Amino acid sequence: MSQRVDVFALSDAAGETAVRVAKAAFAQFPQLDIVYTKYPFVKDDDQLKKVLNLANEKKAVILHTIVSKEISEIINTYCQQHGITYYDILNPIIGTFGQITHEEPLRRKGLIHELNQNYFDMISAMEFTVNNDDGKNAKGLLEADLVLLGISRTSKTPLSLYLANKNIKVANLPLVPKAAIPDELWRVNPKKIVGLTNDMNVLTKIRSQRMIAYGLDPDTAYSEEDEIQRELDYSNKIYKELGCPVINVADRSIEETAALIMEQLNINGYTKS
Repeated sequence: MSQRVDVFALSDAAGETAVRVAKAAFAQFPQLDIVYTKYPFVKDDDQLKKVLNLANEKKAVILHTIVSKEISEIINTYCQQHGITYYDILNPIIGTFGQITHEEPLRRKGLIHELNQNYFDMISAMEFTVNNDDGKNAKGLLEADLVLLGISRTSKTPLSLYLANKNIKVANLPLVPKAAIPDELWRVNPKKIVGLTNDMNVLTKIRSQRMIAYGLDPDTAYSEEDEIQRELDYSNKIYKELGCPVINVADRSIEETAALIMEQLNINGYTKS
């Protein structure tokens, strides 16, 4: 039986940062049974006391992103007095930056989620990407920041949506040997195009499972190795003609593939350079 660890993620805003940091850290311990509980919009009141008392009762690990100096000190002091393992994620970094720059931090909660231009750019990118998924709009290929190409089951759509969340307008186009390629594709700057590919064994397994999920015979042309090889050869031929970079998504998470794409396009973080 795996060891259970309760992890409390506290925040005076939405709490997404604390949860992501916790999951990134505990992903290194797959043998543990990690139970995450998020407490957003924490304040210095009865709610905070109840959360801290519950953490003490359950011997939970606390990770928090409280920017209020007063509230974070209450949490840190309580944890120290009761022997609770805790991690104050933001304040050590804020303090270091303050020392380096000789500037006082604003200490305003939720700044990263403010409805600024960056936020509205992300919404626009999401709308564009949804409207240009799976080759829906050939003209969108010319308007996109990024064009993803690939045969079926190379993660085009999930990658597109993930990258759209980084403010990147993505159009993706499926490559099918018998289908015509839009003329617009050949007018796109190859530096804005990324070809996606996958390993034969991975494609065979994924496609067979997809057919089973639909209640169909898994042994069809869609999952047959000769057909898949023909599609792979066809896509590689197109990539070579375009002169675009190619990324193999086999055994890579969406996040890892997206990071490679953003590096390829020289996109730093959330801002297109």
